[in-house]
Amino acid sequence: MSAEFRYAVGIGGNVGDVPATLAAAARWLAEDGLITLVAEAPLIGTDPVGGPAGQPRFVNGAWIVATSLGPHQVLHRLQRAETEFGRVRSIHWGPRTIDLDLLLREDGCACATPVLSLPHPRLAERAFVLKPLAVIAPGWRVPPSGRTVAELAVACP
Repeated sequence: MSAEFRYAVGIGGNVGDVPATLAAAARWLAEDGLITLVAEAPLIGTDPVGGPAGQPRFVNGAWIVATSLGPHQVLHRLQRAETEFGRVRSIHWGPRTIDLDLLLREDGCACATPVLSLPHPRLAERAFVLKPLAVIAPGWRVPPSGRTVAELAVACP
């Protein structure tokens, strides 16, 4: 039997029925039994950060998922789900139907490759991610600082 890891995933979007899209994506990710949604933060409305002016407000939240998959495999599945649910990457930080960001692994696993940085490199700067994540994983420690998600959420403007 392989080890099971818990990952934090930032979720959101600002095009279409975002809550319905996120719920459908969660079901899609769980279909083969390799990823299980174990906790879901309440969704919040947020103003866009970066990107083109005039885009709609975002709906953001966070999930905790459990899986035996490694971080690159989880990232690949999240990206496949984004594609499945209409994500088109044409404008950097532009409007999107769905956004699934791999943020952190509970055990503090860190990696930096051309396709993945874990923890997410801008996690500590993003209140729209930290506030929901603090509801479901307040005690998770974020490398390299070792501060908890809850501490970072309080410190983030």
